[in-house]
Amino acid sequence: MNRTLYTLLFHLGLPLVALRLAWRAWRAPAYARRIGERFAFGLPAIKPGGIWVHAVSVGESIAAAPMVRALLERYPDLPITITCMTPTGSERIRALFGDRVQHCYLPYDLPWAAARFLDRVRPKLAVIMETELWPNHIHQCARRGVPVVLANARLSERSARGYARFGKLTAPMLAELSWIAVQTEAEAARFRALGARSECVGVTGSIKYDLRIDPALLQRAGELRSQWGAGARPVWIAASTHAGEDEVVLAAHKTLLAQRPDALLILVPRHPERFGPVFELCRREGLAAVRRSSGALVAQTDSVLVGDTMGELLFLYALADIAFVGGSLVPNGGHNLLEPAALGKPVLSGPHLFNFLEIAAQLRDAGALAEVADADQLAAQVGALWIDTGRAQAMREAGLGVLKANQGALERLLGGIARLL
Repeated sequence: MNRTLYTLLFHLGLPLVALRLAWRAWRAPAYARRIGERFAFGLPAIKPGGIWVHAVSVGESIAAAPMVRALLERYPDLPITITCMTPTGSERIRALFGDRVQHCYLPYDLPWAAARFLDRVRPKLAVIMETELWPNHIHQCARRGVPVVLANARLSERSARGYARFGKLTAPMLAELSWIAVQTEAEAARFRALGARSECVGVTGSIKYDLRIDPALLQRAGELRSQWGAGARPVWIAASTHAGEDEVVLAAHKTLLAQRPDALLILVPRHPERFGPVFELCRREGLAAVRRSSGALVAQTDSVLVGDTMGELLFLYALADIAFVGGSLVPNGGHNLLEPAALGKPVLSGPHLFNFLEIAAQLRDAGALAEVADADQLAAQVGALWIDTGRAQAMREAGLGVLKANQGALERLLGGIARLL
């Protein structure tokens, strides 16, 4: 399939796109807003001539944050426009950067929509995070002479096989990229095999390791735990959970409560549309729960805090002693394991980590990550770490060691961006 056929099929599929958008809006009303932006209509006022960064959703927005902060410092005269595709990604971008960046949704990958968007933004450079590849957007950049960087790029064997099935579309698209900054040499080889120019592929490592924790965040977390009267209370967090995981987490927490009646769980669903249902689930399970958005202090009688706010995940991690990272008990591929590790937390996850195989392997080999398969194993690991403080400390130090050993990708990425600018 070449790009012309792809574009024709995309146009023919627009009714299906509309139905999918309507279904998403039914589940999460935020999808019903700003629909015009998805077709490059009604875009906000944008100062042109800067750097355009695309981060498809929450995970990519978080990964992009250190790079964006560095770009703001190094190029204060260049406006930075960040695009995404989801309301949660949009909220995270606004929470991270406020008015320091320009922001809108990225229009769908239709030639006329991509052209309208680029005519408005007129970037000097485009940076696409990870592996969000859109043939028409990339081609429209190439036509305008806009260099395109695929930053922090990753490509699993499974994804590479998928792209290979559409070689006549994939190879020309990859050949139009100015630089592919990949996380590992294995991924570099996959990009080259798919048609990327060898001289335009470089291994920089993952910028997710270049995470910097503000000491003030740790201080605020300690102060809030003191306000809760929970300085000595055992606290654990289950973060970025998906449907099917909350029941497992709550079952584990009930087991822990039988051993430690004062235990507190911070439960953070991945998507905002699940905040309310997860809170109600806690109530149905007979657990005293409070919502973070209520602003109420956690009482000694509360056993679950539902993290139903945006932009606070690092802070909620900082409140806990032990962190379980969701999206991993169900076959979703996991989420960022490095955030709790950077905060010095022992890290637990389920077995489904195919989105983070390299990071998971390094943490596992260092002794910083323990994997569980069900509620019994999860409760056993959390309970054991509360008792065995020596093992918990060893996991903390191992996680911090993995981060320190792998840092430097951000500087390598910024160096490549500087050359293209």
